[in-house]
Formats: sequence, structure tokens, C-alpha cells
Amino acid sequence: MPAPHGTGRPAATGLRPLARGAAVLAVASALLTSLVGVAPAASSATDVADVAVQVNAQAALGRLSDTARGVNTAVWDSHMNDPEVADLMKAADVGAMRYPGGSYADIYHWETHTAPGGYVAPGTGFDAFMGTVAATGAQPILIANYGSGTPEEAAGWVRYANVTKKYGAKYWEIGNEIYGNGHYGSGWEQDDHQDKSPSEYARQVRAYAAAMKAVDPTIKIGAVLTSPGEWPDGVVGEGDPGDWNNTVLPEVADVIDFVSVHWYAGGSDTTAADASARLARLPGELREVRSQLDRYAGADSPGIGIALTEINTNTGGARLTARPNGLFAADAFMTALENGVFNVDWWNTHNGVGQITTVDGETDYGDMGMLSSGACAGDVCEPAPNTPFHPYYGMKMTSQLGTEGDTMVAAASSAQDVSAHAVLRRDGRLSVLLVNKNPEARTVDLAYAGFTPAATAPKASRYAPGDSDITALAAGQASTSRVTVPASALLTITLEPRAGTGPGASAAGTPATPKLEGVTDTTARLSWSSATGAARYLVQERDGAHTYLIGETTGTSVTLRNLPPGSTHTVNVLAADASGRLSGASSPLTFTTGVPSDAACAVTYHRDTSWGNGFVSTVTVRNLSDVPITGWTVDWDWPTGTQKVDSGWNATFQQTGSHVRVTAPDGAGQLAPDGGSTASFGFVGANDGPNPDPTAFRLNGTVCSSG
Repeated sequence: MPAPHGTGRPAATGLRPLARGAAVLAVASALLTSLVGVAPAASSATDVADVAVQVNAQAALGRLSDTARGVNTAVWDSHMNDPEVADLMKAADVGAMRYPGGSYADIYHWETHTAPGGYVAPGTGFDAFMGTVAATGAQPILIANYGSGTPEEAAGWVRYANVTKKYGAKYWEIGNEIYGNGHYGSGWEQDDHQDKSPSEYARQVRAYAAAMKAVDPTIKIGAVLTSPGEWPDGVVGEGDPGDWNNTVLPEVADVIDFVSVHWYAGGSDTTAADASARLARLPGELREVRSQLDRYAGADSPGIGIALTEINTNTGGARLTARPNGLFAADAFMTALENGVFNVDWWNTHNGVGQITTVDGETDYGDMGMLSSGACAGDVCEPAPNTPFHPYYGMKMTSQLGTEGDTMVAAASSAQDVSAHAVLRRDGRLSVLLVNKNPEARTVDLAYAGFTPAATAPKASRYAPGDSDITALAAGQASTSRVTVPASALLTITLEPRAGTGPGASAAGTPATPKLEGVTDTTARLSWSSATGAARYLVQERDGAHTYLIGETTGTSVTLRNLPPGSTHTVNVLAADASGRLSGASSPLTFTTGVPSDAACAVTYHRDTSWGNGFVSTVTVRNLSDVPITGWTVDWDWPTGTQKVDSGWNATFQQTGSHVRVTAPDGAGQLAPDGGSTASFGFVGANDGPNPDPTAFRLNGTVCSSG
């Protein structure tokens, strides 16, 4: 039968609905280095690079987990357990393998190794899969059958896996894309429950968690969420108290250990170039998932992880095996990991031939797999089974950047066609990955904050047109300050620190992630565990790849003051030893200040309805001061750059960038004092990506309370 496409649905099923879609800095450089085999040449002071990249080793983005790089596997894949698979995945430092395969999870019965209505390939049973997991050195991520299974069946699987076989399987999702069960009008996911609502899913998650943890209380249970800004986010089903996430999370936040989201950049005709541009939406979507966890889990939110258990360019069309999707894979893996997920799983290991196209002179087999399945479409056949496609090398290149326990740090590029990612290694080295999506070579100047490179030339590796694998460059072909990245290529350099510099030279250990002890409209109190050898602590706020000091103390807590109401901040803590040498930075904490509870005005923002890429909201304003207001303006800023007001009523609307100003209509009456009257207006909005509510409103310039 044809290989399933997209998220594990057979090719005959429908695809899910989808939402709608500085100048270059001059950096002094001593050497102009070509990374295409040309010897380094001296550069003059007038040379200007195409791109400037700034790396800040003191702006930590989090640490790479042992499950950071992952892949999906499927019981319909006859090559799933070929010995070559384990060898290839081990070489790419794959730490997680997800089973039994997308939507097949909700028809698959582990004990009988059957999937009624679907195809199960020989040799793909659970024990065979675990053999591949062990040979890879990875961990399994297992999907318990929600659609046609029971809590008891799932508990039996836990017992077999962890008690009988002692596999130590830690991560267990409850179902796959259950929001695709038809409740919102589109259905591809099997769900035999009479009640297909998110409320029923939440009730069942609790039942599954109780039954499964009764067998092994050490396992981690994951619940399925929608990605904010992607269908059906924002859609409220008949009789539901809210959309999927805002119905499920309040009911399960106390029993889950992680949430599972999927992200495909577009529909079946999305190109890798399109996907790369849309990747800019992913950080905001992941921030909104964390915000939702913060809202419903409170102080327990940091203990709930986010796993991006399916990602690819599109949901089953063409342009998937060619080089641009390899560049996208590297960029997407690191973007997701830098924005708070502990695991990213590519869809798929093998998937099967699809639409045949030609991309940049190469045959693209329309295959969502990282490795060839050896299948044919008409008279066009894929390479031999397990031949890696470009996305495999994209993922593999990220293992050149860093491994478990290394710290991702901020890197910013001045050009959209060259992405930059950086990792501070545990041994003090710094690695920088450059993703050149331009069909021409790009010269990149590199500058560093919080890191001083040694004079020795860095090591470099490349995956460029003509390379059959990740290729190490000869010694001396890379400079610490300037590199040339070949056209449509990936390049990683690893620099040694100058002796006596960097966190390794400090007697102070790296502080733990700070905790938010309390927050008001203008203050935030943070605390952290003491670090060995610390004489004092510095609290730094991050803005892109730049940081600035906002707090300093000899203790392990600090209160930040004079913060703007409704503002979002990301901070790291560093320790200084008695000589002033700085440790590595803690993992980041992001928080948002509130609004005053005793303000002279109050604003209620209510989202009346939404449909993925659009919404209708009503805003109600009250004057709580002791004097009337004649004529008014209401201002707010959207949390993302893709939200906007399309049209409105009962007021005049103006939007500049992310800032909105609403002015009272002609003839509007006074706003009576002490809340004696209200003014209401509404609008139709649009969003391309997540759609979080504004955090602060101002009435005639005064910050208002909410409600």
C-alpha cells in the first residue's frame, strides 16, 4: 500500500486545515577566509562582509537535553529496524525515537501488533523497535492508543515495557493529533469515544495517567496540544468552555509532565524557502505554549516540558528531499530547541515516494522521510533503502554544534538569508552554525560578547553542494572573525577560548535557573540556588543577542524595580568569583509584569470568536477616577508582530507597527467617574501565527487594571 503521508495518515485521508498564512554591521577582521578550498587571504580595512553575526555567550537560551534530536518511526515502515538505521541515527546523535507512527498510534494495539484499518509491516513490533532504540543509544517516545484503546491497555504496555522487559521507557504521550477527530469539522484521527470534545480528552488523560503511573510512577505523561496560531487553535466547539488548549490544560496540568505539539510550516505545496520564512513564527508559538502552561500550572509550570514531536516543511507534498529542506531541518531543529523545547522529532525516518519534482537540478522525491524507502513512482525510483536525504544531514550538522549538557547561546544575523545558531560547550569551546539559504556564497563577519577566542584557527565542518556527508575542512581554512559560507550550505566552526578566559577560568559555578517568586505591575522578585565559589551574582536581561545588567547582589535573590506594566523580560543569572571572573549563564527565565490593581481605569478585553487566522474581540472601558472623562483614547501593543486590526466599530482605529490607538467616535458621551458608565468597541482582527491577548491597556495614557 502507499506509504502514509504527513502525520502518519494514510495517503487516502484528507490533510488538516491550516492557518493563512540594518544595515550590515562593520566588524574588524584580520583574515578573509574562503571555506570552499581557497587559502585565506588578507583583507583590507575597506572590506565589508555580506552579513554580520553577533554571538553572546552570556545570553544562555537553555541546555541541550539527551533527547534533543529525535525522529518518528512507524509500524508500516518495513525498513524501520534495518541495522543501517541505528548506525545513521547514532552518527547524528539522535536521542529519541517516537513510535508507533503518528496517527497510526490511535489504531495500534501493542500487544497484538495490529492496526485495524491500516497496514503493519513485518518485523516492526515493539521489541524489535526497542532493539533499534538500544542500538542507537536513544530513548523511546511512545504514543498510547487513545483513539481505539483504553487506560488499561496503556497500563499493560507500561507494565510490559518497564516491569517485564525493564526497558525504562520514560516518555508516554496520550494519543496523537486527537483534535483532528472531527470535533472541529475535519477528521483524520481515529477516536471511538462518543464524546470527542477536549473536555472528554482531558478526563481520559487523567484516567490514562492514573492507570499508567500506578504501574510505574517514574514515567512522564504527555498531553496533546494544538500549536498556537495553527488550526484549530482559537476555535471553540459547540458546548466547549474554550478552544482545545484552554479546555484541556486547566483539567490536566496537575497530572502531566510534558505537552506534545506538532508544527508543519504549510500545506502540501509549501516550499522549503517558504518554510524557512515561516519559521520566524515558531518562537512566538512556543512562547505562547509556555504562557498557557504558566497560566494553568502556576509554580509547577517549569516542571512541564514541551516536546515538538512532529516537524517538517509541509504535510505531504513535494520539495521535501532536496537540499533546501536540509537547510530548513538544521534551522528548525535549533530554532525549536532555543525556544524552550526539550525534544524535536522529524517526520519521518522513512515515509515513501510522493510527487516527483526537480529542485536546483536535483530530483526531489516528495518523501517526508530522512532516509530513502527505495520506493518508486512510475518509472522514477528513489535511491537504495536507507540512503540519507538532505534533511538527515541538516539534523546531523546540529550535532556538530553541540550535544547533551551544552548551553545554547544567543546569535543574531543581520541578513534574513543567513541564520546563525551558537552553543557554548561544557569544555569552554564555542561552536557557531551558519545556514546560508542564498544561492550564492555569503561572507560573514563574526563578533563575540562574553567569549574571547584563542589565536588558533577554529575547526570547521561543512555540508555544501558536492559534499556527500558532513565534511571537515583542512586546518587553517577558517578564521575566528570572518568566514565564507558556500551557496545553499551549512557551516559550523568551533573555537577554542583564549587561555584564562571564559567560564572555565572562573572559580564560580553556573547558577541554577532563577525562579519567579512574585511579580507586580512594576516589580519582579527572583531567586536562585547558590553557586559554588560565587562572591556575587549578576542578573542580565536579554534583548536579541544583546544583554545588559539589571540587577546585582551578593545574595541569592533580587527584586527588579521600575519595570513597565505589561512588559515581558527574559533574564539570566551569572556568578562572579572573588576575582570577578564570570561563570556561565543560567538557563533563562521569562516573565511578564502585570497591571496595577488600583488604577484609575479598567479595561476588559474579550475574544468573542476566532478561527485560526482571524478573530473578533470586544473591548470595554471604565473610568474609575473621581472626575468624568470627555473624549478618550485607548492604546495597546500586540505581543506579536503579526496581529492586526482589520476593521472595527464604535470607535476609530489606527495601527502603526504593533501599536494600536483607538479613539472615541464623534459625539461619544462622557465616561462617568467611579465606573458609572462604560464605553465599548469591537473589531475584526487577523493573525498569522499565535494570537495572545495584549498585556496592558492605557486610557488617555494611564495604565488600566484588567476587568
